[in-house]
Amino acid sequence: MEICGGQTHTIVKYGLEELLPKEITLVHGPGCPVCVTPLEIIDKAIAIASMPGVILASFGDMLRVPGSSKDLLSVRAEGGSVRMVYSPLDALTIAKQNPDKKVVFFGVGFETTAPANAMAVSQARRLGLRNFSLLCSHVLVPPAMEAILSAPGTRVQGFLAAGHVCTVMGYEEYFPLAKKYQVPIVVTGFEPVDILQGVYMTVKQLEEGRSDVENQYARSVRREGNTLARKLLAEVFEVTDRAWRGLGVIPSSGYKLSKAYAAFDAERIFDIEEIRAVESPLCIAGQVLQGLKRPHDCPAFGLQCTPEKPLGAPMVSSEGACAAYFHYRIPAKDIA
Repeated sequence: MEICGGQTHTIVKYGLEELLPKEITLVHGPGCPVCVTPLEIIDKAIAIASMPGVILASFGDMLRVPGSSKDLLSVRAEGGSVRMVYSPLDALTIAKQNPDKKVVFFGVGFETTAPANAMAVSQARRLGLRNFSLLCSHVLVPPAMEAILSAPGTRVQGFLAAGHVCTVMGYEEYFPLAKKYQVPIVVTGFEPVDILQGVYMTVKQLEEGRSDVENQYARSVRREGNTLARKLLAEVFEVTDRAWRGLGVIPSSGYKLSKAYAAFDAERIFDIEEIRAVESPLCIAGQVLQGLKRPHDCPAFGLQCTPEKPLGAPMVSSEGACAAYFHYRIPAKDIA
């Protein structure tokens, strides 16, 4: 199982599965940060963006992710102030330029994007920007891997760990998982040759009866990760339980703002902590994210669910497995 949407797209785009022996099956895990963002967080962002006097800033891939009844682009079409930015620091600039508005940055993702968001909050406090806040939905990869490994009937025998996450966090956290569940874990990059070498290293361990943590992506990843980024994360955030779309609540699997930075927590500021949501019964995104089913196993795939009209985040996200299968696996004549 690969735990990275970028790796999934490489696998599907270049047909890597077709190059491998039939005994090797690649399973797509919960590696898309947009896809694992729970529906209720999307609804919270929509609720905030719909409020008067608020500017909600977000990366572009979150704008079309459907909530319970609409998406953020629909809020903007209805007159809400929703802006696409390329960095959380852009949201800080918007806050400085609009002192009469409350500016909220919608921060989602794995450990990869968390340092930049932590930096934005730290800068906001240093600059005294009290009109800036963060709607935080950061999740952590190792607890999700453990949830998959501990699930009844799991078939995963090895992991390709996400190279960009390990660039920040290193790979010390994977050693206890490999030892406890007796599975090889190989930190892997994103080019086709990276994926194939990662698969080779994983299979070699299995054939030799080993369950070690190895680093294929040595050109970018160090065992200790980025120590400065990790120090900033430890200052701004603290670990908390997080809900994952398709996986439910996983203990100690996410970040929330620490007590020292609680004044910048958008959920508290806007009193939206109690918003709850129910997933569409037509969407099997949860099973896709767990690696239990493939996108084309969904009866709505390519019909009721397309990138233009998605039922779930995996179809709209640039890293989603459903989007990868739609773009690279469906013959052009079969696309409605």
